Amino acid sequence: MLYIPGRPPSARPLPQTGLAACATAIPSLRAPAWLPGRRLGNPLMAPAILTVLAFLLDKLIGDPQSWPHPVRWIGKLIDLLELLLRRLLAAVKAEGPGPALLAGGALYLLTVGVSAGAVEAALLLSYRHVQVSGVRILWLLVTLYLVFTSICLNDLLRHTARVEAHLSAGDLEGARKALSWIVGRDTAGLDAAAVRRAEIETLAENFSDGLAAPLFYLSLGGPLLAWIYKATNTLDSMVGYRNEKYLYLGRASARMDDALNFLPSRLAAFLLVTAAWLGGGDARGACRRWRREGRFHTSPNSGQTEAAMAGALGVFLGGPSVYGGRLVAKPTLGEGGRVAEASDVRKAERLVSLATLLSLLLCLGIQAVLWLTLNSHAGWGVLR
Repeated sequence: MLYIPGRPPSARPLPQTGLAACATAIPSLRAPAWLPGRRLGNPLMAPAILTVLAFLLDKLIGDPQSWPHPVRWIGKLIDLLELLLRRLLAAVKAEGPGPALLAGGALYLLTVGVSAGAVEAALLLSYRHVQVSGVRILWLLVTLYLVFTSICLNDLLRHTARVEAHLSAGDLEGARKALSWIVGRDTAGLDAAAVRRAEIETLAENFSDGLAAPLFYLSLGGPLLAWIYKATNTLDSMVGYRNEKYLYLGRASARMDDALNFLPSRLAAFLLVTAAWLGGGDARGACRRWRREGRFHTSPNSGQTEAAMAGALGVFLGGPSVYGGRLVAKPTLGEGGRVAEASDVRKAERLVSLATLLSLLLCLGIQAVLWLTLNSHAGWGVLR
C-alpha cells in the first residue's frame, strides 16, 4: 500500500493497479472455478483481453500521426531535460567526462522517473472514477491506451510497404525519403539493394525493440514496466550515440537500454527462428546465423534478430553505413548470402508478423503462469 501523509492507517486503502485491480474493474471476469486460487477473486482474463484488444487496434489503425502518443511526449521531455542539464553544466563551468556522465545519469533517472510516475498516476486516478454497472470504464480505457501505444507493428509494416511502392514505381529518391522515416542512417546515397537491406534490418531490429521487448515487460509488470522500458528505449534512440555530442551524456541511457534488451532480444531471435520453421523459411540457417553471428554486431542486442533474419532469408545484411555523414564499419551478417530483393522484404514482413503472433501467445502464457503461481502478488502494476 502506498503511504499518503495525513491518511490514517485505518482509512480506505489506495486502489491497486495490477491484476487485483482487474478483479474489481470487471467483476464478471473472474477465473473459472477449476483454476487454483479462484477463491481469492483474482482475474485471469482482463489483462489478456486488454492485450488482444491492443493488438487489434494496432492492426486496424496503427499509429495515427494526429493522435497523442506517449513516445512523442517522452521525446519532448528528453529534449527539455537535455537542454536544462547542458545549461547547468555550462553555468557551473563543469567540463570533462565526469560531469557529463553525471548529467547523463540524471537525464536517465529523471526521464524514466517522470514517465513511470505519469503512467502510475494515470492508472491510479482513472481507477477511482467513472464506474458503469460496477465496471471501471475509465481505468480500462487508460490501460488499453497504454498497452496499445507501447507496441508498434502495423505502422512499421505500412512504412516498409510505402518504401516498396516507390521502388516498384522506379522512384528511388522517393524510396530513400520514405526509408529515412524508419532508419537512423543516411539514405541519400543508397541504391535499391541497399534500401531493401535497410528495410529488412529495421524490420528485424524493431521487432525486438517495438514488439517483443515491450510485450515481455508488459507480461511481467503491466503498463508501468512496459513504459519504463519504452522510456529507456526512447532515450537510447535520442542520446545513445557514440559521437562527440553524446559519448558521455548518453552513456547511461545506452547501457540501460543494452541491459533491458538483453533477454528480450534473444527471445525475439528465437521467435524469428520459430517463425521461419513454421512459415517455410530456412529455420536451420536462421538458427545457425543467430548462434554464430548474433554477437558480431556493434550492439550486443541488435545483431541477434538481424542475424536470425539474414539466415532465415538467405541474404546478407549489415555492412558499412553512413550515419550523420560519418562512415560506420558495421559487420556483415549472413556472409555469402544473396543480395536482398523485393520478395525478401515481403518474406521478412511475413516472418515478423508470424513472430509477433508468437510473441502475443507467449505474453498471454506468461500472464497466465504468473497468475496461477503467484495469485494476487503477480500483476499489472507495482503499488500494492
